Amino acid sequence: MDNNPNITVTNEWDIVVARQTGRDLAKSLGFGEVDQARITTAISELARNIYLYAKTGKIELRKASEGDKVGIQIISRDNGPGIKDVMKALEDGYSTSGGLGAGLPGVKRLMDEFTIETSEGKGTMISATKWKVL
Repeated sequence: MDNNPNITVTNEWDIVVARQTGRDLAKSLGFGEVDQARITTAISELARNIYLYAKTGKIELRKASEGDKVGIQIISRDNGPGIKDVMKALEDGYSTSGGLGAGLPGVKRLMDEFTIETSEGKGTMISATKWKVL
């Protein structure tokens, strides 16, 4: 398996591919089943957001390391409309698509590190990292 797979997201099947690729990478890095589920859920939410809001984008998966820590980094990139109000988007229950509004707040809770860079009309980049507990 590619150590840094990139999955282009343009349809619902790509969300499944991104999930499975992320699970495989997390497993290869030694994450337990609970953390694998957290990671795949975060990937699903980020890929779904690309599909719903930007129509196309990429999920990049990377092995992360910091000192003696090992982890997985998920980077979601798109050239979509951007997020108008990041603080609002991070509130539980807020949705512009009629969903549950658990996406971004859920990803932030599931992962150890979480950053958003967005610009209206230019797109969004979200980075989320999960560290393996040694």
